[in-house]
Amino acid sequence: MASVKMRIILENGSEYCGTAFGSAKEKITELVFNTSMAGYQEILSDPSYTGQGIVMTYPLIGNYGMADDDYETETPTVDAMIVRENNDEPSNFRCSETLSGVMEKYSITGVQGIDTRKLTREIRNYGSCKALITPVDISVEDAVELLQKTELPCDAVSRVSRKKITEYKCENPKYHVAAFDCGMKQNIVRSFNERNCDVTVLPWNTPAEKVFEIAPDGVFLSNGPGNPTDVKELIETAKKLIGKFPIFGICLGHQILSLAYGAETYKLKFGHRGGNHPIKNLETDKIEITSQNHSYAVKVESLEKTKLKLTHINLLDNTAEGVACEEDKVFAVQYHPESAPGPQDSAYLFDKFISMMEENKNA
Repeated sequence: MASVKMRIILENGSEYCGTAFGSAKEKITELVFNTSMAGYQEILSDPSYTGQGIVMTYPLIGNYGMADDDYETETPTVDAMIVRENNDEPSNFRCSETLSGVMEKYSITGVQGIDTRKLTREIRNYGSCKALITPVDISVEDAVELLQKTELPCDAVSRVSRKKITEYKCENPKYHVAAFDCGMKQNIVRSFNERNCDVTVLPWNTPAEKVFEIAPDGVFLSNGPGNPTDVKELIETAKKLIGKFPIFGICLGHQILSLAYGAETYKLKFGHRGGNHPIKNLETDKIEITSQNHSYAVKVESLEKTKLKLTHINLLDNTAEGVACEEDKVFAVQYHPESAPGPQDSAYLFDKFISMMEENKNA
């Protein structure tokens, strides 16, 4: 596979050439970058990357292989991974497969041997963009024309969400969480189970009436891919659940809850992706180093017309990173407190949700 020549052609006409690893299947995708130094398996299997090609800025990827226990979803749905160098001979006692082997199994296109940091700078300057990744000898002009004609799908959440209700039980359960799956990472379930929470995972479009029937101690809205305004049904469901249960949202869930309160969202130029984003907690004045993966953000100024209070901001660009409504027992963050392999600065937010459920039970 390494001998197959691959080309990446951006919609602005830029071209990068490398060789294939994993699958060499042609893809038209949204090109984004991730600055994490570790965790490529969790990134590859994160449903929030559905429909995207990921440029990894760390130069060596694949060196510790793929471990059975570290997947965030059973079936990865990322379009492509682009790296400087792929190591196909990993050294790790937990390794069960190679990165390229997994990518070939799930038809994830891989390109190696390009200057990923140069490509990242171009994405930063131009913004997240469509790209054609192909082994075919096509002219740049024809590729750009093809990209201009291609509309990227906007049904990512419905494609990655579970199709039926799934139960995740724990030992000695004390609480019951109903979690809406918009592309939920498995480590979120693990984080709840570790805190004595049984989790009932619901398809993204489950009606509010079903939640009332289940009668959980709390409701969780998960991370997921795409534009939050594309999941109108869940926004309307959230409106019906606000004030009825303690509610916690992460990433896309943060955006959906904000929209349910009447706030607005917008697309960032190149998004936030990586494990090194400094966030300031406005309630404690403490700084947290966080892991992030999103293209959209909540407009800070739009929160003024809602009941939500801004609780966290991104110190790199002052974007909204957390909101809360104490009266309704609702809070949400844009970043990932369950991040694996790390950082772990924000894991306390799960404990906050536990305390909120406990307080509500005793009210």
